[in-house]
Amino acid sequence: MTTQSVSAPSNRRILFASLVGTSVEFYDFYIYATAAALVFGQLFFPSSDPGMEMLLSYASLGTAFIARPVGAWVFGHYGDRIGRKSTLVASLMLMGGSTLLIAFLPTYATAGIWAPIMLNILRFGQGFGLGGEWGGAALLAVENAPPGWRGRYGMVPQLGAPVGFIAANSLFLILGAMMTTDQFLAWGWRIPFLLSIVLVGLGLWVRLKITETPAFSAVLEEGPPPAVPLGELLRDHWKVTLGSTFGVIACFAVYYLSTAFALGYATKTLGIDRQVFLSMQIGAILFMGLGICLAGWWSDRIGAGRVLIYGTVAAIITGLLLAPALESGSLVIIFIGLSVALLVMGFVYGPLGAWLPGLFPARVRYTGVSLAFNVAGIVGGGLTPVAAQALSEYGGLLWVGLYLAGASTISLVALLVLRARD
Repeated sequence: MTTQSVSAPSNRRILFASLVGTSVEFYDFYIYATAAALVFGQLFFPSSDPGMEMLLSYASLGTAFIARPVGAWVFGHYGDRIGRKSTLVASLMLMGGSTLLIAFLPTYATAGIWAPIMLNILRFGQGFGLGGEWGGAALLAVENAPPGWRGRYGMVPQLGAPVGFIAANSLFLILGAMMTTDQFLAWGWRIPFLLSIVLVGLGLWVRLKITETPAFSAVLEEGPPPAVPLGELLRDHWKVTLGSTFGVIACFAVYYLSTAFALGYATKTLGIDRQVFLSMQIGAILFMGLGICLAGWWSDRIGAGRVLIYGTVAAIITGLLLAPALESGSLVIIFIGLSVALLVMGFVYGPLGAWLPGLFPARVRYTGVSLAFNVAGIVGGGLTPVAAQALSEYGGLLWVGLYLAGASTISLVALLVLRARD
């Protein structure tokens, strides 16, 4: 396939379909993470202890990460049996619908204990839908990639992270400028959840127009798909599944410490104005986009696995530097620290779209990729804000930095073990 065919309308549509889905994914997830850091504690988990409010709010953030492996199993099952396209449409509808319904939830003052229960149910729905979203989007891009372009095609769905982040944070920034704190607390926080329906509608419109991937079509030509993809995966490919899961942990830890935890710590503990810090994060996330693009290009030259190894080494160093940056109190130093952390995030996240699919055969690829990515999300993402909040309160930010360094070291070891399989 030539370079010209990379720019063909069908390929552009496929790449856009993979990008818009992950953009919705990160928009949905980050509006929740931002609301959890700013308002959900006092609205849904009121307590006389502000630290406990934050812990409970961050715990609800983790509910989706528990749901993600379940969604990975269900959507992976159907993605490997009936195809990538139909499964991606279903996952997007579930994820978007759960996000929209959060906008209509009553708070604790109105519904009592039912308010946090309903919030966690919808958060579970978000995670369940997301369990099949990322893996399918990555396969949609990579399984249509021309020879020599797997890294660059695989980076396109990864760009949904900065796109969704910028959309979410920009919206919160605009709302903060247009309304008072009381107005935002009373009803303004609901608007980002309402507007998610626009992105979901765009994603569905694009995805309904795409065709099935060549890799899955080839599986059907060879014979019937696996009856139970998860069973075949765990029987024949359990070592790769386990190793790739550990290999992904670093990207979640870097992201959620640099975004959700940093936002909560900066505004609640350091007293930095919310609008100022949101603006800083929007600027810093551009470095993550740059890192993703560079990592995708580099992956096609030296291999996605090697790029990930270099990225995790940088993440270990970042963990040791992030605490001094946040503790400095200087907006300039904090911005530099966030920018460096998110640039590194690009190098531990950008190559995953090419690396993970390359580890599994097409017969069980949707299940394998989704399961590894989402189980890693529990350890690296779901537990990280809670652990970081607790560590910062009882041991200081140094322990938060060591947590990130430790998580990145786990990924580095796993990547070195799997290096021969890149």
